[in-house]
Amino acid sequence: MQHTLKSWVNIVPASEENILKAARIIREGGVVAFPTETVYGLGANTYDERAVARIFEIKERPRFDPLIVHIAERNMLKELVAEIPSVIENLISRFWPGPLTVVLPKKKTVPGIVTAGLNTVAVRMPAHQVAIALIKKAEVPIAAPSANKFSRLSPTTAHHVARQLNGEVDLILDGGKCDVGVESTIVQFKEGKLWILRHGGITAEEIAEVVGDVPVIHGRAIIEGKPLSPGQLPVHYAPSTPLVVCKDIRSV
Repeated sequence: MQHTLKSWVNIVPASEENILKAARIIREGGVVAFPTETVYGLGANTYDERAVARIFEIKERPRFDPLIVHIAERNMLKELVAEIPSVIENLISRFWPGPLTVVLPKKKTVPGIVTAGLNTVAVRMPAHQVAIALIKKAEVPIAAPSANKFSRLSPTTAHHVARQLNGEVDLILDGGKCDVGVESTIVQFKEGKLWILRHGGITAEEIAEVVGDVPVIHGRAIIEGKPLSPGQLPVHYAPSTPLVVCKDIRSV
C-alpha cells in the first residue's frame, strides 16, 4: 500500500519538549533523525545492538561499513576508547566541537555492530546545539551515520530526510538547514603518521597546521575489501540523477 509523504512524515520542530521526546525514544531503543552542523544523522543508542541494527536496515547499509559515534562531552570519549595519542588530543582541542571524526582503539563496551567488527571506533562531537542537547538528554553516545539511503546524497534538511526515509524513522527533529553541508573529516593516527581517511568539513591544510611535523597521508582505507571508516566505498554520496556526457552538444 502506497502512502503519501504528508500522511507518513514525522517531522517535529527541535523544541526542548521534542528533544526530550527524541531522547526518550533513543533510550527506549528507537531511531531518530537529528541535525548536526555537517548533515542530518540517523541515530540510535550506541550500546543497544538491536537499535543499531535498525539503522543498517533503514539505510540499507552493509554491516561491514562502520558507524560514527557522536558524543556531547569529552568524558564520554573515555567511555568509548582505550587510548588517545597526543596528536589526536591536539586535533580534538582545536576542532571539537566540529566536523572532525577521530578513529581510535575502542573499549570492549562498544558493540561490534557499531564498528563493523573492527578494534577501532570513529567518534566526533558535533557543533550543533540540537545534537548536543539530544545526546545529553539521552545520556548515551549516539551512533549515527547520515540519514539517507546507503550511497545516496546526505540530507541537509529535515525534509531531505523525510523524502528518503519516510515512514521508517521514529522521529525527525527539524533543526533547520545544516551549516557545513558536507560530512566530517575522518582521521586516524598510526605508525607515526596522520591518515585522512575521508575528506570533509575540516581541510587537510587546517589539520597540517595543528599536527606540525607529523606526516599527513591522504587516501582510502580499505583492508580486504572492508572499510576502516565510513565513506570509503567506490560509490558513496552519489546523486540519483543520471549524468550524460555528450561529445557534440549539437546532437542533443
